[in-house]
Amino acid sequence: MTIAIHVLLTFGLLALTVLSLWAPLPAIRGNRAWPWCGGLVLAILAGLHGGILDWRAPLSIAVFAALAWGAREARGKHVRALLLVLTTVAALALALHKAPGFHNPLLADGIRFSGDGAPFALWANFDKAVVGIVLVGVFCERIGSAAEWREMLRRIAPVVASVLVVVLGLGWLLGQIRLDVKWTPWSAWFLASNLLITCVAEEAFFRGFLLEKMAHAMRGWRGGVLVATLVTSILFGLAHLGGGSLLALLATIAGLHYAAAYLLSKRVEGAILAHFALNAVHFLAFTYPSLAR
Repeated sequence: MTIAIHVLLTFGLLALTVLSLWAPLPAIRGNRAWPWCGGLVLAILAGLHGGILDWRAPLSIAVFAALAWGAREARGKHVRALLLVLTTVAALALALHKAPGFHNPLLADGIRFSGDGAPFALWANFDKAVVGIVLVGVFCERIGSAAEWREMLRRIAPVVASVLVVVLGLGWLLGQIRLDVKWTPWSAWFLASNLLITCVAEEAFFRGFLLEKMAHAMRGWRGGVLVATLVTSILFGLAHLGGGSLLALLATIAGLHYAAAYLLSKRVEGAILAHFALNAVHFLAFTYPSLAR
């Protein structure tokens, strides 16, 4: 098998695993985790066979999943707090590509999606995908009916409109982007991986996990939810500091919108779709990632 086929097989299975989080499949002995757990195992086996993972990767994933499940099931307050901190550290290690065993393929380097855009490297990140799968699977209550999807979309519609106007408008005014409607040979892969890996992982971590746990811990504080929202949005901005201070500022403003979508819809899906809406419109209709300097 060629490298391309290994990548397609591994990440195809990983994409199906993400989608299985919302699949209306019956529980087995009351357990609804079996579809995504089984899918993740198959993706890991494909990754091992294709050299995308080595033997350390399944151990890294197992440790992360065990910490997450332990944090969810812990009864003692102090034990739960410790496990939540360790889950956070493990999630960051995976998302930042610090966990051992992952050899994420570089699909293309120095791509210019726009003629005057900054060069971009396109990676397929198995470890980051795992963060989203496990955090959504363990901690997030998922939408299970068409009526719930419609209600969620109704609630987040004003937030989506606002994030598009505010963030893209500021990006334009600050000279970071310009109008550039396009479709490239990489567009389908970019949009699929951005939704299923980037948006799911980042919203599962920053909103479904971090914001939810911080807001719960601060529920007795006056303005606790607001503090949790501000802190997690600033952290989200800082996570984008590698792209420069202006990107970090825009990401912080976007993070406030994603938090609003999460809080208004009470669903991680609301934050995921608000995030993807901004990323997709940015990619398809404006300079991506930003104007070259």
